[in-house]
Amino acid sequence: MSFKVKRFSQDGLSFVALQDNATNTFITILPQFGALLHAFEIPVEGAALNIIDNYSGKDDLDQSLAISYKSSKLSPFVCRLRDGKYNLDGQDYEITKKFNDGNAIHGLLYNKPFKIVDDFADDNMAAVSLRYHYKKEDAGYPFDYVCDVRYTLLPQQTLQIETTILNLSEEAIPLADGWHPYFRLGGIIDNYEFQFSSDTLVEFDERLIPTGKLIHDPSFAEPSLIGDRQLDNCFEVKPIDQRPCCVMYNPANQVWLSIFTNSHYPYIQIYTPSHRKSIAIENLSGAPDCFNNGIGLLMLPPRRSQTFTVWYQAGVAEND
Repeated sequence: MSFKVKRFSQDGLSFVALQDNATNTFITILPQFGALLHAFEIPVEGAALNIIDNYSGKDDLDQSLAISYKSSKLSPFVCRLRDGKYNLDGQDYEITKKFNDGNAIHGLLYNKPFKIVDDFADDNMAAVSLRYHYKKEDAGYPFDYVCDVRYTLLPQQTLQIETTILNLSEEAIPLADGWHPYFRLGGIIDNYEFQFSSDTLVEFDERLIPTGKLIHDPSFAEPSLIGDRQLDNCFEVKPIDQRPCCVMYNPANQVWLSIFTNSHYPYIQIYTPSHRKSIAIENLSGAPDCFNNGIGLLMLPPRRSQTFTVWYQAGVAEND
């Protein structure tokens, strides 16, 4: 079999790897740190290129995870929740853990230890399923739910990531889901060509909270150089059947990335860090602060589940 699943430990960290030896594609996951995606390696010019901007080791994870949230699972809310507060059915809630700007940020599972439920490999795929049972751990989100994450490496250097949320509470729970990966294709992002299927910007205030206003912005509706643009913005995604919602390309080494999703991830957040070596492309089921503004908010009924899926495909363009 060309596909394999391997578990290994290194420098105090425990990994799960999905391998496609036919294409030399390797996926590495860190279950103990929010089931985050640590590596997506493809062959480029005779060497392995990891297109995920990851953490250098355990010390880096311990010091930086709650600051940068690279590759974090965003659940049960995404991006920023104003002051960590919201009202549900006339009752006020406040998330205990806050970011340094006073908002709650990027959910409650980013540093949780997920358990490996099962893994599988055959001639067509390699997969691993991970689970975390959230048990009312933050007073601001006193609900009971299970988060299952399944990584599947498919042919043609394609990674499918499915997140399934099961509500175990006796009432409907507020929910938004997403991911926070930083991608790098070599060099600096200024030289990348970038396109995503949106011409609608969600306007933010000075605290990166939506104002409720939508702005026409076709900046990346067609392939465009990122240049020196600084982005920390959310956009509405237009669904396009069987076509990527986002494409990025580095002309210097001809490495490309395509992101596919469906109607369950109708928003995309783009963030360009100051070092310009990677870019965060965050598929979201709802807009930031959706617990308050209701934009994309899902009220998941008791004993019901919802699955959110994203596909990442990477490769090197062939010369004509």
